[in-house]
Amino acid sequence: MIREGCRTVIREKQKGDPGGAAEASRLTCKAERSPTAEVPAPEAVAALLGTPTVVVRRRIIQLDGIPCELTDTYYPASIAGGTRLAEKGKIPGGAVTLLAELGHVGARVREDVTARMPSTEERDILRLAPDEPVLTLTRVTLDGRDRPIQADMMVMPAHRQRLRYELRIG
Repeated sequence: MIREGCRTVIREKQKGDPGGAAEASRLTCKAERSPTAEVPAPEAVAALLGTPTVVVRRRIIQLDGIPCELTDTYYPASIAGGTRLAEKGKIPGGAVTLLAELGHVGARVREDVTARMPSTEERDILRLAPDEPVLTLTRVTLDGRDRPIQADMMVMPAHRQRLRYELRIG
């Protein structure tokens, strides 16, 4: 899978591509949009994770100083409560590594992509014109027993993204 835009540079960095590492230096997380907290799960997130209480981390991702993605990552409170996932700031080694250390390894991902017009807040943060749509990407990560361990809700300016999926048949 390749998603061009700000996530492409993350993919290249994770693959150990030297060019990707240089590109990744252009990518920053500006700030969390709200404090990391344990909260009641929004309806869609509760359905994805099967739990009424979650820990949420809300971020603004920038490329070359331009906001390119809003990402809200949700974890079941039973997994994330009382861990670094529930604390503000970067997680040494990243969330995936910490989840694995806690015994939760992702084995399968399911993504849904839709297009819509942004909310006023999204339009302001992403610096969009009133007539510019966004793509929303909803991802749920499941462990080896098909239990959901993470849900990501991403909002991206549609005109700055390209999504490509490659699937094996058979």
